[in-house]
Amino acid sequence: MSQQPISEELVPTQTEGYKISEKKGIDELKNLDADDPSLAKWKNSLGLSHAEARFPNDKRMVVVQALVFQSGEHVIRMDVSSPEAIAKLQKNPVVIKEGVDYTFKIEFVVQHEVVSGLQFLQQIKRLGVTVEKMEEMCGSYGPKYENQEKTFPHSKAPSGMMARGTYTVKSKFIDDDKNVYLEWTWAMEIKKDWA
Repeated sequence: MSQQPISEELVPTQTEGYKISEKKGIDELKNLDADDPSLAKWKNSLGLSHAEARFPNDKRMVVVQALVFQSGEHVIRMDVSSPEAIAKLQKNPVVIKEGVDYTFKIEFVVQHEVVSGLQFLQQIKRLGVTVEKMEEMCGSYGPKYENQEKTFPHSKAPSGMMARGTYTVKSKFIDDDKNVYLEWTWAMEIKKDWA
């Protein structure tokens, strides 16, 4: 987890009147209202009873593994698990066929503590002009050894001769406390066909 500077362009919308609750550790949450069956069920759904870290030597609470693009049978899994993988994405644009319906899915691991209010932010630019901005609330997650994922609503790729070309995409995974777990820039190219 890192408290990275938040870029002006990718800042989550603030809900008026919403206050972030006080941060509580796993042990404190386990013992909170122990006699309340509905709260015990909720805590169990967060995985508080068996929170084993997948990467015990990694202090990050959220480790983002991949951003997955899916359009019908075309699936492109973009590895974002390391700086080297992200650098590769920046050099090699992801090719997307014009006019297709698509969705994104993010795969991540939560470890060590409960994370509240995870959000995925994304801005797509062409020639320096923002053409799409996405802000999706993912929710709160407890530690879990397995990958967790969130699929976002469908979008439609632009089409036509003027829409073809390279787009710069900036993506960010952030929580309610403004902790930025990953912020990266990558490129996609809209073409007449997949190749």
